[in-house]
Amino acid sequence: MADRPLPRRISSNKPIAGRAHVDYFVRPVTNLDELRSTLQPHRAYAAYALGQLQPQLFARSEWWLAHGAQGQALVLHSKGGLGHALFALGATDALQAVLQLHPGPRHTFLSCQVAHLETMLRYYHLPDQQSMMRMLVDSETLQPAEGNTRSLTGRDVHTINRLYRSEGTPAFYSAENIDAAVYYGAYEGGSLVAVAGTHVVSPDEGIAVLGNVFTHPGFRAQGLGALVTSAVTRHLLTSCREVVLSVDPRNVAAVAAYRRLGYRDVGRLIEGAAVRRDLGVGAFLRRRLAALRGRRYDAELVSIPS
Repeated sequence: MADRPLPRRISSNKPIAGRAHVDYFVRPVTNLDELRSTLQPHRAYAAYALGQLQPQLFARSEWWLAHGAQGQALVLHSKGGLGHALFALGATDALQAVLQLHPGPRHTFLSCQVAHLETMLRYYHLPDQQSMMRMLVDSETLQPAEGNTRSLTGRDVHTINRLYRSEGTPAFYSAENIDAAVYYGAYEGGSLVAVAGTHVVSPDEGIAVLGNVFTHPGFRAQGLGALVTSAVTRHLLTSCREVVLSVDPRNVAAVAAYRRLGYRDVGRLIEGAAVRRDLGVGAFLRRRLAALRGRRYDAELVSIPS
């Protein structure tokens, strides 16, 4: 692809539309170095995607790159122990070029940049979309909380699920989910009352994503959430140089607690469960047409109104 000319800007042949179009090449990416060079300038935002470069996770992921005269976009579709996920990075028109052809599975968990929201809503229902704050800490800024915590394993999965369900929210973690991650818990009277874990840990990329922080409703406002978050963070920083998490900025207490631990605000993103709007037939037909248009370039070729 490197020696091919960029797609050219062309005028629409449709008088009703009366708009110019921009062509985008869309192709799969399997080269780790190419993906890493695309993601590294956006490490804090792209932490989850960087984690998917690990061999065991990379084998369960698809990466699509769109490149045209007005920019490029990268889309990741991945499958993990808790289901499917979608990650997007880059220019909105280029993102649209990918999603027209490769919208991914029917149900997924979406992470995108704030500027992507309008484009995402063309292809997915997002009933519970949230604007989240991305926060980051490293070993130089960490201010750990002191207190008793315990490392959790798959043997604790029933206790962990029971805690997560204490407010009526379903939780179906498996022992394998817990053993594949890093989890710490805090106890009161022999009962697990606070827990924190991870979404992805990548020592090779030097970054981890912390999450699933939860405190039993009867034990909140006692610093237990910060305590287990601190324990997980300290563990992760022994093998990773940075740890990130996402938090609802309206959760003032949680944001303040993370800041006391040394986390700092490094950006915003959109997260939420997503359901694809079409059943995939339209995307299949668009892929066939795009493959015919781009066959001389060994890529799919899509026109997006500019």
